[in-house]
Amino acid sequence: MTFQANFTALAGFPPMSWQVRLFHDWLARGTLPSGVDIPTGLGKTTIMALWLIARAQGARLPRRLVYVVDRRAVVDQATSFAETLRANLDAEAKGLKGSLGLDGRSLPISTLRGAHIDNREWLDDPSATAIIVGTVDMIGSRLMFEGFGVSRKMRPYHAGLLGADALVILDEAHLVPPFEKLLESIETNPSQYAPIDEAHRALIPRFKLVSLSATGRERLGDVFSLQESDLEEPHLATPITLTRLNATKRVTLRPAGEKDLPERLAAEAWQISRSTQEHIRCIIYCNKRETAKATKAALDRLVSDLRKKDPGHSRIDTELFVGARRNCEREKAAKRLANLGFIAAPAGNRNGTAFLVATSAGEVGVDLDADHMVCDLVAWERMVQRLGRVNRRGLGDATVIVLDPIPAKEKKADTPAPADLRAIKQHEALLALLHSLPKYEDGSADGSPNALRALKRCENLRLLISEATSAAPLRPALTRALVDAWSMTSLKEHTGRPDIDPWLRGWVEDRPNTAIIWRRYLPIRASEHPVAPSEIEDFFEAAPPHASEILETETWQVVDWLMSVAAKRSGKAKNLADNDGSLDGELDTVHQGDERASLPAAALRSDEVIAIALSPAGDLRQRYGLKDLISGDKKIETSIRDRLNRSLAGATLVVDARLGGLTSDGLLSEHDTTDSPNTADGADNWMALLENTPTAKKVQSVESPLIRFRLRSVAATNPVVSEDNSHWRERLRFSAERSDEGETLRWLVVDKWRYDAANEHDRSVGPSQSLEAHRSAAAAKAREIASRIGLPRLEAQALEIATRLHDEGKRAEHWQRAFNAPRQGGPYAKTEGPCNIRLLNGYRHEFGSLRYAEADPEVQTLPADLQELILHLIAAHHGQARPLIRTSGCDDGPPSTLKAHACKVALRFARLQKRWGPWGLAWWESLLRAADQQASRDNDCPMKDITRESPK
Repeated sequence: MTFQANFTALAGFPPMSWQVRLFHDWLARGTLPSGVDIPTGLGKTTIMALWLIARAQGARLPRRLVYVVDRRAVVDQATSFAETLRANLDAEAKGLKGSLGLDGRSLPISTLRGAHIDNREWLDDPSATAIIVGTVDMIGSRLMFEGFGVSRKMRPYHAGLLGADALVILDEAHLVPPFEKLLESIETNPSQYAPIDEAHRALIPRFKLVSLSATGRERLGDVFSLQESDLEEPHLATPITLTRLNATKRVTLRPAGEKDLPERLAAEAWQISRSTQEHIRCIIYCNKRETAKATKAALDRLVSDLRKKDPGHSRIDTELFVGARRNCEREKAAKRLANLGFIAAPAGNRNGTAFLVATSAGEVGVDLDADHMVCDLVAWERMVQRLGRVNRRGLGDATVIVLDPIPAKEKKADTPAPADLRAIKQHEALLALLHSLPKYEDGSADGSPNALRALKRCENLRLLISEATSAAPLRPALTRALVDAWSMTSLKEHTGRPDIDPWLRGWVEDRPNTAIIWRRYLPIRASEHPVAPSEIEDFFEAAPPHASEILETETWQVVDWLMSVAAKRSGKAKNLADNDGSLDGELDTVHQGDERASLPAAALRSDEVIAIALSPAGDLRQRYGLKDLISGDKKIETSIRDRLNRSLAGATLVVDARLGGLTSDGLLSEHDTTDSPNTADGADNWMALLENTPTAKKVQSVESPLIRFRLRSVAATNPVVSEDNSHWRERLRFSAERSDEGETLRWLVVDKWRYDAANEHDRSVGPSQSLEAHRSAAAAKAREIASRIGLPRLEAQALEIATRLHDEGKRAEHWQRAFNAPRQGGPYAKTEGPCNIRLLNGYRHEFGSLRYAEADPEVQTLPADLQELILHLIAAHHGQARPLIRTSGCDDGPPSTLKAHACKVALRFARLQKRWGPWGLAWWESLLRAADQQASRDNDCPMKDITRESPK
């Protein structure tokens, strides 16, 4: 099949000329430009399809495509297109699957929303073609060994597969110049970050970066941009590129006061709608969230007044589009946007007028298309993005009203501050650029992509564009010493390991964010039996926060919300108890599992833990009861607020679902709510809001659950074993209720999906399997991975040997006892449990495996550098040995000898890190860990081969 035929089958539409040229001149040859500078609305996301086709045709391009967007949005094009590619590879484009090594399985994708949200399928097989869609913070932190929401043990695994054999596509790179520079530094400085030896450097697959932008900021190097020949598209019935480039967008600039800006924005949008008999779609962009909320309120008043005058008037909808929602409700919002016609809806399907009020959350990475637009004046690069969301496909005639907010007059200093001077200069440049645009016959400015493109190409306006664009924030330099410090993930604390944010976003004045999740079950029990921090951390490692349940917003907003809701809940509980005493009976059952979770908010006690703050690594930061969050004294309240702002910055806050505080649209609310939010650990389908959608069918599929853990409250007198243990395995038991004597009365049981492996114990619990059988199965998987990647003979042999020997430490008698191994047929690598971790006394079986590897004859036949690599891969296969590993519980020698061996482990890590580079060594580790996990999953379900999974 030709490229055009393959593209059409894969994407669902024919390619534009620029896409054909980018494929033939670059990707088909196994090369990549440093950047792609294409106007908004011309389909830059399709680079995913070009990459897939090129790989299918044998081009030497990285196996993993990592598509990075600035922030989460309700509807991101990257997720939608990745889902389309996956579906079409199983249908019209299935002829490409064999060449991609995907025979018998679907393309692994991990996305920002929907059925594949952060599913981490790409970790299953390092040799597989895969697409990962993530945000700057998600991908950047994981690349730099600091993975937000990833345990320390798993951080090297993520970093290794993101830092090698990966092509990062940085969408709208102008928004995050510090992150672009960080990626550029990794890509272009092999002497610092790649293996020091040329032969080793050639062995580690490449890390590549392509920046996408439509605003004028450009990377150095070969940047792909439109040519005049791209406007000719004889293979298309209607030339798409030319039509979209010349889309009519009539821009008018008008002054407005800051104070009455919301009223003016609403009035201008309302006037556009009243000036036509058609049902229109109008988007109103606001620079501030408060302005957006006030603008929507003003529009709602106008709609209400009209309905009073004309009750029979056709339907008018208003919608607020802000970023801070959970994924569950974002899916609901996306469906509503589609129904309202803001996502590629034909005009003929409309049954009324609709207004969409949006903040920056609706500017980037969102396939919005309005008929008309009203907005306030912002930096040039943002104006370009906003203009790209109106008459996107060039089929209409858009009116665009830009209001220039004039600040209220106030006494100015004789000498303006540098920031004020910069703002004045930027404002003057913005006005000059808008006045430089060509004019239509009615006097309005031409805001089409072609007009903007012409401005960018004009040498005389380059300085003006630079002044009108937001200044790139200052950023710290990336150094090898910093990367080495971040890569020491087995160290809980490291004085040379700074916070990663400045390297991702620069030194900016943005306020810190906090992630919130609502849970039905928390690891708490009565105060007379306190819960240790390690119990809480183990609980949330077993039932970790999932991307689909997270609401992320500014920390100060979370603090305000938390204190306000806590005060209301505290007052409600007190009033109920004072009025009729009905709370007393409920409080007796507050720690009894399901009963507790179904209690009303009034049942919250002042001394009961209702929120738990976790660090990005899952460490406990703080526990909060109602009494910790409220006070009648203003000074104490200020102190509480300051303390919360410090402890919640960058944290994940897990709150009791009975606290509520969430609207049906997924937005934070300080007002009282009658129902607890639905939760990922609840009895009902977590993604029930998606019913009757393709996503819901995938989520509900028994083959691929979205949430790969579940919680059960079980009385100690009842069997703890799951009734459905064909699909679920017990992961952890938490003693939720104890008698006065300390005996457990009720367990909170965390089950894991049969193929999931959040920690090392997961891989050791399942259908019983002898150590010999697991050794053989894992070694076979390693051999297959090495073959598909194309490792040289000796390196492939080293990987296979390391995988064969990695679990030898499980021969230890106390490991077999701790995991309840059968007495016959051992030793075992996998047992049905239950396991008693206390019997291990801290024993690390990977440390115990080292003496077997050192004495293995096959190891000794290899060169010394590969012997060292084998020993490190074994020691690090559960995320340890970077650089430290525990020696407790090991009976292989006296403490002094074990300590000396542990020192060798640390020194070996340092040598290998220098030899292979930070990401090269982590990549090696990922190969063994993937082979181990594949073998364990096959053992869990012998009929399932994770590397050859049938398409759903």
